[in-house]
Amino acid sequence: MRLLLIEDEPEMASALAANFGRHGILLDHVANLADAEAALADHCHDALLLDRRLPDGDGLTLLARLRGGLQGEGHIPVIVLTAQGDLSDRVAGLDAGADDYLAKPFAMEELLARLRAVLRRPSGLAARLTQAGRLAFDPEHREASVAGEVLDLPRRELLVLEALMRRPGRTVMREALVEAIYGFEDEVQSNALDAHISRLRRKLEAAGAGVEIHGIRGVGYLLRATP
Repeated sequence: MRLLLIEDEPEMASALAANFGRHGILLDHVANLADAEAALADHCHDALLLDRRLPDGDGLTLLARLRGGLQGEGHIPVIVLTAQGDLSDRVAGLDAGADDYLAKPFAMEELLARLRAVLRRPSGLAARLTQAGRLAFDPEHREASVAGEVLDLPRRELLVLEALMRRPGRTVMREALVEAIYGFEDEVQSNALDAHISRLRRKLEAAGAGVEIHGIRGVGYLLRATP
């Protein structure tokens, strides 16, 4: 899962990135509306976390353009995170098209629960169990398991697996996999993706997952159940 945070407080952005990372979620961060529009044009995100008081305007102006079809995003789930928590502010945010509205300060556990809730809705990321062979991936709880036993996977391997499990039996392009597991600020080595895939293959085989990850030279990878 990849989120976009639009927030001008670097300390909060760093804290959120660290917390989401511990749950296997990749968080990209921009500090203003202009950079947010550029990020939405160039990258795919599963949800947005949007502050209101930004250096170049109210975050609700971006929300209004999103709901009007900005960059072809359609209905990407948006949670507004802001210090403007009065009733009138909450009503304005929800009326502008926000899927949820959370006033600062907030507990990380509540933000995660609200994120799971908006992604369960029909317009959000399909929060259903995906299976191939004996392997299952639960996007709501960010867990991969084999025959009910949860696999202990580092964040990037979990993100690779999630991207492959979203399209079982179909090739996922290298560029799409790299985008799924690396954020804006990450330095990506040329063989990093292949190294993650190699380690993931060994762990799936050792766990008896009943799946194989096949490389399509120069194109990408696909995951499918073994015969």
